[in-house]
Order: sequence, then C-alpha cells, then structure tokens
Amino acid sequence: MSEIVVRKCQGTDEFRLCVKLQQDVWKFSDAELIPLRMFVVADKVGGQIVGAFDGGALVGFAISVPGHRNGHSYLHSHMAGVDERYRNAGVGRKLKLFQREEALSRDIELMEWTFDPLEIKNAFFNIRRLGAIMRHYNINQYGVTTSALHGGLPTDRLIAEWWLRSKRVTRLLEEGIEPQLEVVERVSVPGEIYAWKAAEQTRARAAEVQSRNREAFLKAFGEGLSVLGYERDDDGNGTFLLGRWEEDWSYAK
Repeated sequence: MSEIVVRKCQGTDEFRLCVKLQQDVWKFSDAELIPLRMFVVADKVGGQIVGAFDGGALVGFAISVPGHRNGHSYLHSHMAGVDERYRNAGVGRKLKLFQREEALSRDIELMEWTFDPLEIKNAFFNIRRLGAIMRHYNINQYGVTTSALHGGLPTDRLIAEWWLRSKRVTRLLEEGIEPQLEVVERVSVPGEIYAWKAAEQTRARAAEVQSRNREAFLKAFGEGLSVLGYERDDDGNGTFLLGRWEEDWSYAK
C-alpha cells in the first residue's frame, strides 16, 4: 500500500470507478445503485465527488449533494465507501477531512449524513473521531433493501450533523481535545448485532434491538437531548451517550 491521495474525482471515467466500488461494498441490486448520471449531476450542481487513490486505483469515495434549509446552504454526504482491503487504515477519515476542508473553502458550515445506529464502528467513527452530533431519527428511510449489510431490516437512520466550525469539532480535529458531556441517557447496541443480522434464524433478535432503540431515541430527541458521545467496551458492545448540547448551531429556524 502506497501513500493514499485524496482529491476530487474528475470526469466520467473516475465517476464510473465510484459506481463500481459502491457495488463492491454494498452489493446492491442494479436498481438500487446510485447511477453514473447522479455522480455527474452532483458534481455539476455544487456537490462533492471525493476519491481516495492508491496509485491509480480508487480505494474509497464519498458523494455529497447540496441542500438548502431556512436560508442556509449545506452539504448532504449521501454515501461514503472504502474498499474492504483498505478498511481500518484511516481512509474513511481522510475522505471526511477532505470533505470538511473543501466545504469550508466555500463557507459551508454544515455537513449531514445518515447512518445505521446498529453499526457500532460507524457510530464510534462519526461521534468520537469526527465530532458529529445526532438529534433526529428517521424510520425506514430507504425502505428494505437488497444489501446484505442491512440484513433485511428496516433502514432506520440517525442523522449525523457535522458542524464544521463548532467548538466541538474544531477542538477535536485541530487540538485533539475530546468533548466533555454530562450523560443523561444511554442507548446500547450489543456486539453480537452483526452476527444476528447476518443469519436468518437470529434476525429477530436484531429487529428487537432496533425496535427498542428506535423508541429510546425518539423519546430522548423529543425531550431535547442529543447524541454527544459514544463508548465501546472490551466485548464489542457500543453505547450512545446522550445529553444537552450547549452550542447553538441549528438551521431549524
């Protein structure tokens, strides 16, 4: 593995590489793939198509589309994927940091994306490594898909808000200072969730966890709490830590 270079993807040939890597990672049916033309459109209308390259090989990508809410522009990072051989090597973090710098160069202060709250590694990465917060939960956002990664479950999603100029994010990324918080609620995911989702005979256990946690998140968010921290124990279990965020960053009004 040589030095990974992260840069904007250029032209349809590189966009095709993103489509191919998407298929390799998620194994969607053709009908559920983000098609080439969507990469072209996102590039044309102010989104981001970012690639991580090992020599001439694309080993990771991220696609974002522009959004507008109550007079504010932001970016929605719709999908990011990394070649299986390059996972746990910092490629995903490099992609996100490039996205942040590019967005800030355009005075964009917010990036959002969705992620599966049952995915322990993704939750840890989004919260502990990037400093994203969550205060919204969407039920079955994309419908039940053909991807084996989703295990036939409803595609419930947490909405990650990455406030690029917030004290929380700048202190974490630029100074290495982890945010402090007063924990009000905890929502836990068992480490066995991956095995439960993968096997038909145990999928009902995963569904029970999803349903239980769905209600917990909806209740907590309704009470004004936010996901501000995350813990993993030695057995691989993950726990969301919820409290009250003191910074006043919102495009809700």
